[in-house]
Amino acid sequence: MSSENDNRSGSLGWRLQAARETAFVGREEELAVFKAALYGGGCSVLYVHGPGGIGKSALLRRFAHEAAVAGRPVSMVDGRMLGTEAGLVLRDADAVLLVDNFERIQPLEGWLRERFLPRVPVGALVVIAGRNPPDMRWQADPGWAGALEVLPLRPLRAGAAQALMDSSGVPAESREPLLAFAGGHPLALLVGAAVAVKDGGAGRRWTPHQDVVAALLDQLVGELPSAAHRRALEICAHAYRTTEELLRAILPEDAGRLFRWLRRLPFVESGGAGLFPHDVVREVLEADLRWRDPERYAVMHDRMHAHLAERVRTAGDADVPGAVAALLYLHRDNGAPAGFHGRHDEGEFQEEALREEDVGTLLRVATAGEGAASAACAAFWAERQPQAFRLYRRTETGEPVAFSAWLRLAELDEEELSADPIVALAWAHARATTPLRAGEHLAVSRIWALPPYRGNSPVMEVIQRRVIGNCLRAERMAWSYIEIRHPNQAWVERLRHWGMRDISERPRQGDDAYTLLVHDWRAVPAQAWLERTNRLLAVGPAGGPSAATVRLAVLSQAEFAEAVRKALRQLSRPDALAASPLTRTRLIAERAGQDPATALGDLLRQAIEDLREDPRAVKFHRALSVTFLRGTPTQELAAERLGLPFTTYRRHLTAGIERVCADLWHRELYGTDAPAYRST
Repeated sequence: MSSENDNRSGSLGWRLQAARETAFVGREEELAVFKAALYGGGCSVLYVHGPGGIGKSALLRRFAHEAAVAGRPVSMVDGRMLGTEAGLVLRDADAVLLVDNFERIQPLEGWLRERFLPRVPVGALVVIAGRNPPDMRWQADPGWAGALEVLPLRPLRAGAAQALMDSSGVPAESREPLLAFAGGHPLALLVGAAVAVKDGGAGRRWTPHQDVVAALLDQLVGELPSAAHRRALEICAHAYRTTEELLRAILPEDAGRLFRWLRRLPFVESGGAGLFPHDVVREVLEADLRWRDPERYAVMHDRMHAHLAERVRTAGDADVPGAVAALLYLHRDNGAPAGFHGRHDEGEFQEEALREEDVGTLLRVATAGEGAASAACAAFWAERQPQAFRLYRRTETGEPVAFSAWLRLAELDEEELSADPIVALAWAHARATTPLRAGEHLAVSRIWALPPYRGNSPVMEVIQRRVIGNCLRAERMAWSYIEIRHPNQAWVERLRHWGMRDISERPRQGDDAYTLLVHDWRAVPAQAWLERTNRLLAVGPAGGPSAATVRLAVLSQAEFAEAVRKALRQLSRPDALAASPLTRTRLIAERAGQDPATALGDLLRQAIEDLREDPRAVKFHRALSVTFLRGTPTQELAAERLGLPFTTYRRHLTAGIERVCADLWHRELYGTDAPAYRST
């Protein structure tokens, strides 16, 4: 005859309990706090809180097991049954009461704190678990200071998450994508693991099925109050950090109320830059909206992208890295190499402008990290362009770990060319490819970092954001050159993905080799570059590249003037205008939505008409108008119609053409909104 224990081991309940114990991983710190309270060395009330699926119920079951092992009578109740099933803890000083799903009776929190718990005998232990953190009045009451311990339940650490996948039998090829999706969220890991095991790896990269997404949404998010609340949560999931300002830009109505609602959600946390949801909540909300309403997803993305791009351009200098981080985070899933995923540990490093007393530190860091030759370059440029430098410190310790410089160069003397081989190579490349035009400059990014911080490190991410911000905010910059010391291949791949290209020659400084990434901002201006990064995977509107993504022609002043003269002669022939290199210049690219040939014709006609505004140029306007706008077949006839001697007409025509060339060249360099050129 089987023993009672054998009967229990054969029951369904025993098998369920055994499976749960096998699946329980991690939570060592929480267990240590509970055991301290259980054995009389800790608090009387434990308050565990965390979002749905984070493992609160599993932890309470483990607490119940530990209490039973200790010989303590245990009651585990659902929050809704607290009033009817909690009597034991009021009668027995050894009793342990575990209350799950407390959020279902959250309005009774005041009664629990003021009426129920004070009646519990000393020695008894009460554990409350719910989605919401405790009311601030617990902390405001000094009586609870030693009696209450609050345990916010976080996602599992990497080792515990791996152990959970081990116990679930997840195939090796499915583990990395499953972890990327679920992070350390226990419910998401378990649901995803069940699908991965069922598929057996399926010979492909694991992605969450829609039934997985739907199930997790129900458990993690639940029903939402309105469509506006859903849209606010979707914005929060898509953005790096959500502020009330961002909500207002995309969802203008009632942004303040929706922001206050977001910050109270148990799966939304606050950081220095705004609100962000837990990773798995972000993932399921993103996956659901992309699948359910791809058009609305694309509209939300584009609005957010436009707002954040403008924020990069207008932010104060100290806010630039954060603004760039928010913008680039929108492109985390568009096929870029791994690297930037938006860290939640803002403030790990602080950026400062270089001060005179920092130069010695710069030389020490440069020598330790890059060698004496590179340190000599740092000293040279710190003397000539101190305003170009930034210092990066560990916030916690104040330790200087890296420096960067953004060197603006409109001309170089022999000493500068010989002082820095990287700058010399950049200058030579620009001169050999498309030289600087009047008023333009090129920029070279230089970085010096201590050895532990080189490569793909958090401080390098901050520096990279500063570099991208410099590129997008620069005015009249022709070329940018970004030097990257080997072996930071991740940064090289990311810049290549964003359309920058390497110079074939690899500059060397001392024993170190560098990659030099270059971009011509006249050929692909900042707006076109931003549009390139804004491509969506399989959800954006169909169609070919827009005018803003076409590489622009970068003409010298002589080439530009010759093209204008030719286009004036062909003004009545749209087919000929379509072949003009002027249709691929900045002038025409800024006239979005118009056929390039039509835009060029309109631009030339307007340039001729603009001459009428200058009393000194009225005669030039008349000569150009009769020659190019009225279709006069010969110049002799044009002179006759104007009643001018032919030589006088030719002088006026030539001067008028030169004025149009100068005016359009001025706008090509400075933008179509620039004041019209006026000769002196």
